[in-house]
Amino acid sequence: MTQQIPSTEPELAAVRNFRDVGGLPTVDGRRVRHGVLYRSGHLAHATDEDAAFLSSLGLHTIFDFRNAADQKLEGADVELPGVRNVNLPLTDPADGAEFWKMVRDGDLDQLREILADGKAAHRMIVSYRTIIRERTAEHSQVVHALAEDSVPALMHCAAGKDRAGLSVAVTLLALGVEREAILDDYLKSNAKHRRYKVHRSSTSASAYSPEVMELLSPLFDARAEYLAAAMETIEETWGGVDAYLEQGLRLAPETRERLRERMLD
Repeated sequence: MTQQIPSTEPELAAVRNFRDVGGLPTVDGRRVRHGVLYRSGHLAHATDEDAAFLSSLGLHTIFDFRNAADQKLEGADVELPGVRNVNLPLTDPADGAEFWKMVRDGDLDQLREILADGKAAHRMIVSYRTIIRERTAEHSQVVHALAEDSVPALMHCAAGKDRAGLSVAVTLLALGVEREAILDDYLKSNAKHRRYKVHRSSTSASAYSPEVMELLSPLFDARAEYLAAAMETIEETWGGVDAYLEQGLRLAPETRERLRERMLD
């Protein structure tokens, strides 16, 4: 028996961007069941109270999409008794390590060079396209696990916005959730209390200057254009969502129906 969280979203002290994905409408008039799929930022700094709340949800599986570099920077997730932890990195630890070092340590000139004039947003779009195109095995593992036994589940990455956001979106596509509802849920990560806290190594006055924050903002925004790029990649590569699910994720119609029965009202 899983707990249905109240409509008032819980304020967790040290877990950002937590929410229940329940209630989203499908194209055939059903809704995602409350208490079966949650999303958040990482759990490495969860307080005892946060952990107690998460434990009360009756989670079966936590999917952590961070890579080894993320885990080294932020720490491992807190352990929740009786919950299976599955680490499925959706980005390579070496991919962008130098870039993120510059984000944390770089001076203003460096940041302008790598982020200004649309470069930051372009980087995000390329990343979304790459994850959809190249991480089909990982997304296949997730949806098959959910269809078999892994609900209630929590999906997270570092901020709970990009890698977790795409994994939630892929799951919602498999459930037949309306595209507009998928986008609306994705954009909720922009709420001020949900946003990832930018950690800059520098203690100089320019570390958090308005210009620095403006340069960094595309990296920490959830933007409709990013998710649109992922959806376009599905269309361009497989010709549509059904083909993506069947050919890309190897999700057989009967498995997809089992997923829907587990997760929809």
